[in-house]
Amino acid sequence: MTDTSARPEGLSAYIAVTAAYWAFMLTDGALRMLVLLHFHTLGFSPVQLAYLFVLYEIAGMVTNLCAGWIAARFGLTSTLYAGLGIQVLALLALAQLDPTWAIGVSVAYVMVVQGASGVAKDLAKMSSKSAVKLLAPSEDGGLFRWVALLTGSKNAVKGLGFLLGAALLATLGFVWAVLGMAAILAVILVAVLIAMPPGLPKGRKGAKFSEVFSKSSNVNWLSVSRVFLFGARDVWFVVGIPIYFYVVLSDGTPSGNRTAFFMIGTFMAVWVILYGFVQASAPRILRASSRSESDLVYAAKGWAWTLSAIPAALTVAALTSDGPQTWLTITLIAGLLFFGAIFAINSALHSYLILAFTKAERVTMDVGFYYMANAGGRLAGTVLSGATYQLGGLTLMLGTATFMVGGAALAAGRLRSDLQTSTT
Repeated sequence: MTDTSARPEGLSAYIAVTAAYWAFMLTDGALRMLVLLHFHTLGFSPVQLAYLFVLYEIAGMVTNLCAGWIAARFGLTSTLYAGLGIQVLALLALAQLDPTWAIGVSVAYVMVVQGASGVAKDLAKMSSKSAVKLLAPSEDGGLFRWVALLTGSKNAVKGLGFLLGAALLATLGFVWAVLGMAAILAVILVAVLIAMPPGLPKGRKGAKFSEVFSKSSNVNWLSVSRVFLFGARDVWFVVGIPIYFYVVLSDGTPSGNRTAFFMIGTFMAVWVILYGFVQASAPRILRASSRSESDLVYAAKGWAWTLSAIPAALTVAALTSDGPQTWLTITLIAGLLFFGAIFAINSALHSYLILAFTKAERVTMDVGFYYMANAGGRLAGTVLSGATYQLGGLTLMLGTATFMVGGAALAAGRLRSDLQTSTT
């Protein structure tokens, strides 16, 4: 346990890591919206739009698997700085995209650049989440509070990024928006390099790559649940719902496109900000300070089944509608916002449990493995988002989301409540 005298130093390191993570996620959210809306207006189909993000998620899987070992070997600050730096380079590279290129060339180029951005995102995420385990106070539910605050605030900032990306695309255009974000993030990287206080481990030379694969049944089942949980979100979030809203809101004119961009960006921003707010409030909503860790393990299953009811109801609504209609759009907005609130509680529980299940000496590797599963779920959701929407519209897309939440609940039901004996 960290003694009291060291706590202010640990807190300052936590604040610095959180600030760096905020900056990164602001650009990550903006970039996601810029790419999606810009290439949709260039005529990309839903499946082609999904392809743009495939390498991003594949890179995230590989990165998380390796990053846990890299951080254990070379220290958490090295992976955090690398993540910020690679994102700056990815933004600069994306600004070089030539609109005269053929669609196939453009898809390939953006996939590669997005892959680099995926590497950057997961380096920064793994570093930030692992730091919480090492820096948070252990008493009075401190771990849950700190991880919920980091994750919830990050998602709120990412939500602002969605709005920022849509606004920048409508006002500055694609190239200047990307260059502006690269410049701002580069300044923040320099500031973090100069101002980062001590408090994070420097790494250990004896760390072996084989240690990445966990022997804990709880870590493994939680990772499986995470695959299905985030697949269920991204199957509608990445391509399907933004394109549905674009069809409903835009008349195809430049002014109509701008209006649609702002409204889609606003919805996505509100959704992620709500998600982040509820996530940050999850310890209070769940009364975590007065509940045992075993009780919170059991709660993960119940909250997942509660979540599954929402896409199931939206699937029924889509089935009864003859194409895009005002009542359906309003129902989708309300339902997906409610989905975001319940999803946030599920996600916050997962983020706490992975840190509760692991030990300090292997935290980066268990967190890296867990977020590899997270990226795998996003990859599945991304591919299915374009494919299901193109093949079966809202009904198939939302039905797939329902099935995936059910998978998350079944996997969560395999978690053991004895945290000490299930972690090795």
